[in-house]
Amino acid sequence: MDPISARLRARHPQRIDLSLDRMRLLCAALGDPQERLPPVIHVAGTNGKGSTVAFIRAIAEAAGLTVHTYTSPHLVRFNERIRLAGQLIEDAPLNAILDRIERVAGEATVFESTTAAAFVAMSETPADLAIVEVGLGGVLDATNVIARPLLSVITPVDLDHAEFLGTSLRGIAVEKAGILKTGARGLIGRQSEEAMDAIAVAADAVHSPLTVMGTDFDAFAERGGMAFQDQERFLDLPLPALAGAHQIDNAGLAVAVALELDLPEAAIVEGLSSVRWPARMQRLTAGLYGEMARAAEAELWLDGGHNPHAARALAEALAQRQARAPRPLALIVGMLGNKDAGGFFEALKDSGAHVFTVPFDGAAAEPEALAAVARGHGLGATPMTSAQEALSRALALGAGRVVICGSLYLAGEVLGASRETWPD
Repeated sequence: MDPISARLRARHPQRIDLSLDRMRLLCAALGDPQERLPPVIHVAGTNGKGSTVAFIRAIAEAAGLTVHTYTSPHLVRFNERIRLAGQLIEDAPLNAILDRIERVAGEATVFESTTAAAFVAMSETPADLAIVEVGLGGVLDATNVIARPLLSVITPVDLDHAEFLGTSLRGIAVEKAGILKTGARGLIGRQSEEAMDAIAVAADAVHSPLTVMGTDFDAFAERGGMAFQDQERFLDLPLPALAGAHQIDNAGLAVAVALELDLPEAAIVEGLSSVRWPARMQRLTAGLYGEMARAAEAELWLDGGHNPHAARALAEALAQRQARAPRPLALIVGMLGNKDAGGFFEALKDSGAHVFTVPFDGAAAEPEALAAVARGHGLGATPMTSAQEALSRALALGAGRVVICGSLYLAGEVLGASRETWPD
């Protein structure tokens, strides 16, 4: 565990307790930094939040804007969560801010203290724009003390975090729609009919005008690139630099945000082409794991998706890749014990892959139990003691395409194994 994370865990409750009361008190004690941020784009949703943030940031920076971002979780170092004017926050100023927070934090949780630290840092560093990703839900998420965002963005809504948000898609959509605010336009990614109905009702209640993917604008693959179309224009754009067909929807939502900000088409093109966002169908060619794969002349991919919706996107990306260039496929899967492993493996049951299940630091599912779930969905599965051992076994058995997936925590362990693969 990196030193900043260790400090936070040692000094603040680690529970998840969805409430804004403590957060409001903490912000008030700090002088309400959330009221002094640059114009805020607030991003909620189940899947694609981080990728959408990355696209928006890349486009805005290509347009010459200075951008702060707050995202979670981190992969290797806590500092990844807070990016100030394009650079990860340094340890010294971050520790100084945490000193201030600890003097007034009371019973604030780790995430509440983390969010307050981000708001303090972003309020004290000049920038043109701040992009803030919701941690969990929306209505009672610590980031939702932001009362006047410039724009609210909701990526696709699906089932996840059932222990906190429940198992009703409509209910989850209502939670996510809690970031919609009076007078701030909501830009909405592609949704199921049930989720969209709930979002529309919530928007009406607070008089937030909506721009909706699939109705007011759309994005789709075309002639080896990506097309974006709304009621006023048609843009012929490059494919996003992030792999997977699902990234076209994330990129399209970001393009809609960029156009709402009146950013030029040239910046959109550059941002889509230059965007980076680790552990989302990331090709690994360097570091310990990348070198192992390269020595065996195999492809190695890393994806942190951890719910059925993300697994369906992964399955589609793999099916397209396998159709173009078939190779023996292996999946190295580790998941938190509270995730829907059955739904995850159901989405991948037709992949033809052999599954190697692995543990990681934290509340990971036992590899034997995870392998049993995979077998129950028709996949061959072998429990292993580590991701490194699993990769070695997969390569020895002739896998030519390997995907390490199932958890951002597992992805962080893989990236953290070599300094050259740390996110920067």
